Amino acid sequence: MPMQTRLASTLCKNRPQQSNYPRCTPAQPRNPPCDRPRALFPAKLKRCTGGGPGNLFVALKDGSFVDNATKRQLKKQDQFHALTEAGVHWTEEHRRTAIISGIAAVVAIIAIVAGYSFYQSRSSAASTAFGQAMEVYQAPLSATGEPPAPGVKTYPDAKSRAAAANAQFQQVANQYGLTTSGRLAQYFVGLTYVDQGQTGPAQQALEKVASSWDTGLSALGKDALADLYQQTGQDAKAIDIYNELSKGKSSTVPADLAQLQLAELYQAQGKTDQARQILALLKDKSKDSTGKPGAAAEIATQKLNPAPAGGAGLPR
Repeated sequence: MPMQTRLASTLCKNRPQQSNYPRCTPAQPRNPPCDRPRALFPAKLKRCTGGGPGNLFVALKDGSFVDNATKRQLKKQDQFHALTEAGVHWTEEHRRTAIISGIAAVVAIIAIVAGYSFYQSRSSAASTAFGQAMEVYQAPLSATGEPPAPGVKTYPDAKSRAAAANAQFQQVANQYGLTTSGRLAQYFVGLTYVDQGQTGPAQQALEKVASSWDTGLSALGKDALADLYQQTGQDAKAIDIYNELSKGKSSTVPADLAQLQLAELYQAQGKTDQARQILALLKDKSKDSTGKPGAAAEIATQKLNPAPAGGAGLPR
């Protein structure tokens, strides 16, 4: 035992044990062994005697010691367990969302397929109904004094035929308005009103068609509406429509056709100079796919240079 330790022990034994003196305990060694209680060791590296100069240990919370290599291995295992637990936790949290999303996707696909099948079925029914209405619209008129042909539906005049066709076209338009046949039926509703001389209902029906998002059908409605405006003395509205169609690229009402109709309207108003100007432009620019003069150019040429016996040309 070192001299200082023996001296401290001797002094403790000889000191009187009175209440006003602090309690004396033998001195402890300065360098604790590696098995010192855990409360006396902080969690940091210690170099223990007997382990060699490079043998470093780490004091754990339970008072035990492990070397650095073991600690690194334990740390890797802890990281792996942490990542695994996080992945399992994320999967549990998002599994319900993933299931719901998958079900929603399947339902959406089924709805699209069902909607397409329903639309196809409606389109087929609309096409059939529209065909039946067209048969009435194109039915022959019965000749005066002659019996109708067997099995053929005839009408005494165009007005009665238009009334019968109008009822069927309205039914198709009302029942199948979202289909192509239903939208086209609305156009024929306007035409059959015109055939009956009902200009008010005809204008309403054709204005509805003219405002359609279907550009081809809209052009047909505008062209028929312009003709109706001419019949009812609304030439200014008709001119506006023809000018609009002349600038468009619709396949149902080509720009050249709209310009020819505009020239005819100017001619009917006595504005021959404006009519000839439009026809001269058509004569020069209207070409077919081969570069030859197109149909509009030929008509414009005939109107500009009428035959000697004809009366369809324009006065010079």
